[in-house]
Amino acid sequence: MRKSNITIYPTLALVALLAACRMGKDYQRSDLSLPAQFANTTTAPSDSSVADMEWRKFFSDPTLQSLIGHALENSFDVQLAVKRVDEARAYAKQAKVNWAPTIQATINASTSFPSENSFNGYFLKNSLGKDHIEDYTLGAGLTWELDIWGKLRRQREVAGAIYQQSYEASRAVQTAVVASIASSYYNLLMLDAQLAIAKRNLSLGDSIVNIIKLQKTAGEVSELAVQQATAQQQTAAILIPQLEQQIAIQENTIRIISGDQPGPVARTAQLSNYKVWEQLPTGIPAAMVSRRPDVRSNEMALVAANARVGVAEASFYPTLTISANGGLNAWEFTNWFKMPASLFALGAGGITQPIFQRRALKTQFEVAKLQRDQAAISFRQSAYTAMGEVSNALVRLEKLKTQYQLTSDKVNTLRSAIGNAELLFKSGLANYLEVITAQGNLLQAELDQVTVERDQLNAMVELYRSLGGGWK
Repeated sequence: MRKSNITIYPTLALVALLAACRMGKDYQRSDLSLPAQFANTTTAPSDSSVADMEWRKFFSDPTLQSLIGHALENSFDVQLAVKRVDEARAYAKQAKVNWAPTIQATINASTSFPSENSFNGYFLKNSLGKDHIEDYTLGAGLTWELDIWGKLRRQREVAGAIYQQSYEASRAVQTAVVASIASSYYNLLMLDAQLAIAKRNLSLGDSIVNIIKLQKTAGEVSELAVQQATAQQQTAAILIPQLEQQIAIQENTIRIISGDQPGPVARTAQLSNYKVWEQLPTGIPAAMVSRRPDVRSNEMALVAANARVGVAEASFYPTLTISANGGLNAWEFTNWFKMPASLFALGAGGITQPIFQRRALKTQFEVAKLQRDQAAISFRQSAYTAMGEVSNALVRLEKLKTQYQLTSDKVNTLRSAIGNAELLFKSGLANYLEVITAQGNLLQAELDQVTVERDQLNAMVELYRSLGGGWK
């Protein structure tokens, strides 16, 4: 007994040592050399970020909330993303139990009629007095691969990382849908505002045309003045069907993103009701990388690629497999379930060592390392791209604030100018061209003003998305 223990203990220790082996290196995020704060920021770096807000709090308008909520429930992109997550989860569940043995049950029944001139036929006829032989088997088999080199553990790691990748990708889809609906909605309100401006300028054109017609009747201006005033009015009139067309297309876009058929979008708010937030904290780049789902998805792809290197490396080493079979077997049906005579059992263990695989294993290992390098580059690229998007959004917000102030001042100036032009024209101190020019300039300035308003709101949405907000 002591001698047996002396033999068994080293063997068990060796098996335990081998079982602790794992090919490949565990994933560790490389240094991305991220700065302490984003470019184009004027405030001191802080952990606080607007991206930590739930989208329902960031977008407080009930109509917009309803549109976003409906889109997240019905969007085809979101539905596809959820199905991809479910698919990856199924593979991850399977990989979790890849350490367990494979067990199969079989039941077979066969009858053979050998040739009488064959050895089997001659033996059956002369020794057993039979012209055929029967065989009945009911059994179960077990095959178990011992994970000595950590290959199965690395495979589980691959499946888990792919699941996390698909999960983060689904979050990225959600942020894209939230941002797309919000931007489309603001664009729709801008078109509404521009349509109202065009209609207002059309009415203003009526009064100017009427004034010039009166001046023509009095002999103070020619028919050319009436024609030019009418042409200016027609410029505003042409805008109306163009804007109505764009409004219908924008409404269809929102409904299609939301998984609905094309149609109108109900709304009661106006673009002027929305204001850009005064304070939009950005947090720090390192937190953004860990929060933003598309960057996280690329990192999970890198984790999976790193684990595949371990799988490929472990393929160079021996595979230890244990198998066992057992059950009932008889050559006559009446004896099939007689115990214990019909019982049989078989156990085996084997080691398979690849020797010459036409360089397949080495190629797989080299390719796995190259794919890991590619995934690392993609991860770094996505992190830097995300930082660039945040910086661009900050620049847009800052510069659009100045643009909005300038366009607002321009609109106020031109509104005053057109009033003065009308008075001077009626008094004979200005000609009709000055009135028409003032009207045209005001129309364009008002259209530009609402465009800048829309751009400000979209820049705010883009900053929220680029920081990683919208999936909560």
